[in-house]
Amino acid sequence: MKLFIKSVFVIFVMICMATTTTGPAAAVEKAILKCGHIAEPSHPYAMGAEQLAKLVKEKSGGNIDVRVFPSSQLGGQKELIEGLIFGTIDMALVGTAVLGQFQPAISLFDLPFLFDDRAHTYKSLDTVGMELGKALEPKGIKLLGYMENGIRHLTNNKREVRTPEDMKGLKIRVMTNKIYIGMMKALGASPVPMAFDELYSAMQQGVVDGQENPSAHIWTKRFFEVNKYASITGHAYAPEPVLISMVRWNALSPEAKGIIVSAAKEAIAWQRDLSTKEDDEFWAKIKATGKMKVIEVDKKPFREATKKVYDEFAPVVGQNNIDKVRALSGK
Repeated sequence: MKLFIKSVFVIFVMICMATTTTGPAAAVEKAILKCGHIAEPSHPYAMGAEQLAKLVKEKSGGNIDVRVFPSSQLGGQKELIEGLIFGTIDMALVGTAVLGQFQPAISLFDLPFLFDDRAHTYKSLDTVGMELGKALEPKGIKLLGYMENGIRHLTNNKREVRTPEDMKGLKIRVMTNKIYIGMMKALGASPVPMAFDELYSAMQQGVVDGQENPSAHIWTKRFFEVNKYASITGHAYAPEPVLISMVRWNALSPEAKGIIVSAAKEAIAWQRDLSTKEDDEFWAKIKATGKMKVIEVDKKPFREATKKVYDEFAPVVGQNNIDKVRALSGK
């Protein structure tokens, strides 16, 4: 009888412990987190942000509410990063091309033709990328992982671009990022740094001849209306880091932190699948408008022309980091 009572007591304690560690979300404090990004709501990483919010709400039993503000409602990418640092913005999705202004080594992922394919990309981001992200924490930002903006291609309103020689003299908008500026110069174009929200009107008015972005932005921002030609250069991959302010992170309980990390991991996997699927769909939609000619190109001359960018920026991003990414190649 004593053994039976003891066994029942042990089972009762185990149940209580399980309930305490994995059970009711009521144990998680209530919190509202503002999350900003610059994409249109129909963009795959905008949808990834919404998926993250949904998962956090589910996992917290509704106690943690991530409110997403798309389309630069909370500011451009630089303003979003500064907001994270000062704690005025809780979460954000921001490109490495801008984040690199605050943590230069993370600009590694902006180098031209760095990855073999998406599998190589994800493997690199989830290992080398997460390691590089740790250096953001003393600056006030925590990296939760990398969603996907997409594979970048060139569009312009002047002429068909099939080789680097065709790019000579073209005024191409780029982000305020030295690697992208160097890349466009190496290809013979004239880079024009400009904020993303100014780009459509700049192309419409002829201030710039073109730009470079993944298919998702070309479609959702309707760049096909103001550019006649798209060249499938695939010259760079654009990750979209998922970030949280260290001010906010440090104020959260361990349970809340665990929920956010778990939700981010699931949302990132979901978003990458969506982005891959929709890439072809966006190009099909762009072609169907009849407004933009989509041109397949031989990427080898573009790859050769941009090799000098590595010589210039290896000291910035770290040759050892470049080597780590190349070591993960399946080829």
